[in-house]
Amino acid sequence: MRDKHCGLVSGDDIGKVINLAGWVFRRRDHGGLIFIDLRDITGIVQVVFSPDISQGAHERAGDIKQEYVLKITGKVEKRPPETENPNIPTGTVEVLVSSFEILNTSKPLPFQLDEEEPNESLRLKYRYLDLRRPEIQKIFLARHKAYRTTRDYLVNNGFYEIETPFLTKSTPEGARDFIVPSRLNPGMFYALPQSPQLFKQILMIGGFDRYFQIVRCFRDEDLRADRQPEFTQIDIEMSFVDVDDVLAISEGLIMSLYKELKGVPADFQIPRMKYADAMELYGTDKPDLRFGLPLTDITGIFQETEFGVFRKTIEQGGIIKGLVLKGKTLSRKDLDTAVDTAKAMGAGGLIWIRKENDILQSPIVKFLKDEEKSSLSGTFDLSNGDVLFIVADSKDKANDVMGRFRLYLGERFDLIEKGVDRFLWVIDFPLLEYSEEEKRFVARHHPFTSPKESIRNFNGDYESIIARAYDLVLNGVEIGGGSIRNYRMDEQMEMFRLLNIKEEDAVEKFGFLLEALEMGAPPHGGIAFGFDRILMMFLGLESIRDVIPFPKTQKGTCLMTGAPSNIGQKQLNELRIKTVVK
Repeated sequence: MRDKHCGLVSGDDIGKVINLAGWVFRRRDHGGLIFIDLRDITGIVQVVFSPDISQGAHERAGDIKQEYVLKITGKVEKRPPETENPNIPTGTVEVLVSSFEILNTSKPLPFQLDEEEPNESLRLKYRYLDLRRPEIQKIFLARHKAYRTTRDYLVNNGFYEIETPFLTKSTPEGARDFIVPSRLNPGMFYALPQSPQLFKQILMIGGFDRYFQIVRCFRDEDLRADRQPEFTQIDIEMSFVDVDDVLAISEGLIMSLYKELKGVPADFQIPRMKYADAMELYGTDKPDLRFGLPLTDITGIFQETEFGVFRKTIEQGGIIKGLVLKGKTLSRKDLDTAVDTAKAMGAGGLIWIRKENDILQSPIVKFLKDEEKSSLSGTFDLSNGDVLFIVADSKDKANDVMGRFRLYLGERFDLIEKGVDRFLWVIDFPLLEYSEEEKRFVARHHPFTSPKESIRNFNGDYESIIARAYDLVLNGVEIGGGSIRNYRMDEQMEMFRLLNIKEEDAVEKFGFLLEALEMGAPPHGGIAFGFDRILMMFLGLESIRDVIPFPKTQKGTCLMTGAPSNIGQKQLNELRIKTVVK
């Protein structure tokens, strides 16, 4: 139906008669002439209806409205110099229409595609219209490029792309599964995979050496701006490797994607930081390194303190953490706002100490000894205009609150360096973490992660066990994570025992993997990257919904299709399912 795409018409076509097809993006009636911007996925080109070229076409052009679908035939000509548009690739040419056909009409749109962005509910309800907008199409063309770049890089590095099942077994060690009933096996259920973790390990045992997959994953969890119930990840697994091998391959992939999507060279080194250091300095395992404000443990300064809040915290095994905001000379209103913000983050309280006229000012200064004040000034190199913020609490609470408060200060006072990206590998994670909900230690990543040291002679100190695990962080956001796996059956069973998973339960949930580990499993490890999140961040967008063609709302609904929806009684009967209304 067409000889060329709209956005590819160029000076080389001048003098040619061509067929084009697309949508009417804009229409301008200048009396004797009617101008239309004809649009397709490649861009727009100006087409002109002139009575001097075709009286019939010009007369019928009055029927054309926005978003009508047209096929036109016309001659490509150079635009008059004063009418050229340097802002578009086709801006030096136009097509003089000799004939056209209206392939389809369009009702009036619920929002205009060439005006300001409509609200998100409208965009998602009429997603097919939203997807026509050129700025949205650019996002998904970039997504296409990212797919291609990922495949090219990994294939060129010896990886094989292999698919894994969507209908699999529920192994509830992580987020909540989406469950699928089996009609052929009444009362039995599949689960949609949260990740292909077990299958990619099986592929290593199967001898494939290097596997990857751009895979859909499913997690039934509460949603937010950077989370969806179904998402895409780049899944990688390698045999006969250790941590350095996985990180090296991963860095090459990330740099390839960065160069493709950002259009700038990517030959930087990604630094590494131990988990313990990240928590000590930034209060989080995904620190934003685009600004400073490191945290400092000042518990030692107050070992002999007479200030009740600090003394009680130390006696209860807690810590005292501080950070200093340099040279901002905050008002009392600013300080009160900072205190309220910290409390909203879960702090029992926030102490501030301001230095003005070479004097420390604070409601608590009168309770501090001279040597304590002197130590604070020296430790933080306090100058006039500086404000020291302090939290005293349990170690985990103090780090958590101060980590988030640091981010608040960075954003509130414009400390975050604009237009830069700071990558960081966080390594040496704890193997386990305590779950308040389950009242036991659980695997921090997943139960197949291997420890750095043998756990055969476990001494009861859960928090001291370090995992061969790693996360990639960009600007304070985790974009990928992985680990070296347990590849011997006896080591995997030790891990299950550590997690208080009984042998019969382990066999019930993971028996096929345990059996496979006894049949010549190689050392292996891998990583998974959040494909949607990488796109969101590399393209400078605010939400992963912006980079997913058909996303769900924060309530997990699709406004366009109406999913989730009721199922007819016939289907429920076939599945032996009875719904219960609470």
